[in-house]
Amino acid sequence: MVDFRGRRRPPRGRAAPDAAAAHPTPAPDEARALDEAIGDIDWHVFAPGTERTTVDAPSGPLAHVAAGPADGPRVLLIPGATGSKEDFVLMMPVFVAAGYRVESYDLAGQYESDGAGPEHLVPPRERYDEQLFLDDLFAVLGRGSAPAHVLGYSFAGTLAQLAMVSRPELFASLTLLSAPPEPGQAFHGVKIIGPVSDLAPAKVGAGLMIWGIRRNFNRVRPGRIAFVRERFARTRRASVDDIIGLMMETPDLREAVRAVPVPKLVAVGEHDLWPIESHAAFATAIGADLAVYPTGHSPCETTPHQLTRDMLALFVRSGYTA
Repeated sequence: MVDFRGRRRPPRGRAAPDAAAAHPTPAPDEARALDEAIGDIDWHVFAPGTERTTVDAPSGPLAHVAAGPADGPRVLLIPGATGSKEDFVLMMPVFVAAGYRVESYDLAGQYESDGAGPEHLVPPRERYDEQLFLDDLFAVLGRGSAPAHVLGYSFAGTLAQLAMVSRPELFASLTLLSAPPEPGQAFHGVKIIGPVSDLAPAKVGAGLMIWGIRRNFNRVRPGRIAFVRERFARTRRASVDDIIGLMMETPDLREAVRAVPVPKLVAVGEHDLWPIESHAAFATAIGADLAVYPTGHSPCETTPHQLTRDMLALFVRSGYTA
């Protein structure tokens, strides 16, 4: 990886290679031990001091949370399809402790942003399309200082790449968490179901995914599955259907993403939906580091300390640190 430190002027004169010394990250074994000690938690509950607000976005009101010093370097964590800001409950306090301003929000149509949708656009549209999610993301980024460290989770990984290619000045670094590693029909590369993924339209595929999550085939803890089922009760089914449709037409952004001179990280679980070989090839293609954790599709939930440790190291290379 090229070290871009010093290529861009840090805000308020606070960038420092020495910042890592002021906020040392846990050693690998310590981070893993912290992750292994995670119990069954209440996923509704954010750490004390977390601020709940609403972003007025083009598609409507988006539920938003933020924590940490108002003048700290920004970290924006974007959830994927059927997800929400609560997916990052365990990561946010670690960033705050390191001096960062960390934020997240629910995508339009998802959980507490269920009131946001294409009917609010001017002029109104019928579908949750790529541009809707992209314009909403720019509305969130526009609420604070730039550039920001951005993480896109699963579908939001593609969304974050689109945003960075369009507005690179808004990005200090890019982390792609369990993001589709191949363009086109992203589900072709998914283990087991890939060969038959063309046989079902987006609505059927979304239905099967929701059914599997609700049935808890991933065997998550009781507190987690209870929260997930509650979240589904608020999430608009149309938003999930449309996102799955978008993932079946994932754009090829590899060369454009590689050309943006910010540090990048591809972070995945060793039991992710897509094979590690595909993620490794993707990381090479975009000039990113690759981090693999002993988990599945959701390292933000199951290995948050290891993921946050690696992101903090990425931030140091960007020159935008606390």
